[in-house]
Amino acid sequence: MATYNGHKVKLFSLNANRTLAQRISDYTKIPLSQCEVSRFADGEIQLDIEETVRGHHVFVIQPTHDPVNESYMELLIMIDALKRASAQSINVVMPYYGYSRQDRKARSRQPISAKLVANLLQVAGASRVLAMDLHAAQIQGFFDIPIDNFRAMPILVDYLKERLGDEDLVVVAPDHGGAVRARKLGDILNCPIAIIDKRRPKPNVSEVMGIVGDVKDRIAIIIDDMIDTGGTVQAASYALKEAGARQVFVVCTHPVFSGPAVERITESAIEELICTDTIELKPHQKAPKVIQLTVSHLLGQGILNILNNESLSGLFEAK
Repeated sequence: MATYNGHKVKLFSLNANRTLAQRISDYTKIPLSQCEVSRFADGEIQLDIEETVRGHHVFVIQPTHDPVNESYMELLIMIDALKRASAQSINVVMPYYGYSRQDRKARSRQPISAKLVANLLQVAGASRVLAMDLHAAQIQGFFDIPIDNFRAMPILVDYLKERLGDEDLVVVAPDHGGAVRARKLGDILNCPIAIIDKRRPKPNVSEVMGIVGDVKDRIAIIIDDMIDTGGTVQAASYALKEAGARQVFVVCTHPVFSGPAVERITESAIEELICTDTIELKPHQKAPKVIQLTVSHLLGQGILNILNNESLSGLFEAK
């Protein structure tokens, strides 16, 4: 049994990202507790927690990426089991929040799936959620329990400063909605920003219409919260090179990498794509251009701060 600051603590990992869970465990010095996740013959999830959690502050590490529905059902069943076993608090560490792109009604008769997921987590019995770089900040308002939206920016900035030093940079937003994120990175790196003017005729399809800003003879850094099929950054990399950019780098938090993403990244004009390990990359999703940085120390320190009743805000800011 682990104790920290007088609290009984348990750290669990489900199937989505056991590598990240182990790294968080190594950082916090809280060992991973035993939990077996299996399937009945018809595919239903069977879960057995193999040690007591009564009176414990429990942290469950489970990003909800592909297979999204499986990841969510594992998590919901785990929360229910912990609640019925009398855990004192159930803290969900969800570095990637599945369904986050469905955060509003873009058309009539569409669901707001990000809100539905928030409801499910709360009804199941979650006490708190720790997420990272939510696709839309308003998702925090979908919860009536504490939710902490960590930022990967400090980790990405440290890498960029070491990698690019005093080069002539420009930060590029892949669309108008990403301008705020680009401005924050531009302010930290003390460089201008540019914006890709694109249109999206249908989901996962984008067309670059133009570039707002000067990128000529600069190293362009495209920043986004996630890369899904890779179509946007592939097209943007070509457009930036045609506009005179010397090199093109991409930074993102979540490497979703669906379908042809890795092939598109490999064939693109991108020098490096820097992402984090909120999502564990499968062997076919890895490529020489892809650099993955760990967020384990950031989330691990967040867990320790919560147990110490200390502020988390200082962990969110890049310097």
